[in-house]
Amino acid sequence: MTYNFDPDRWYDIEIGHLELLRQSGKITEPEFMQCLEGLDSRHKDMWNRLDGTYRLPH
Repeated sequence: MTYNFDPDRWYDIEIGHLELLRQSGKITEPEFMQCLEGLDSRHKDMWNRLDGTYRLPH
């Protein structure tokens, strides 16, 4: 089984969505920054879970 999920692409799409919400006035700048912090944390967690996935045991 292959794992084709790309955390960086997901992150780019999510940031784009947040920027659209901010530009349209649906979220404020402080809300945008709070969402961005959460997004950064989720992105980091995704990479941490993927790190070492394909390593063979020693």
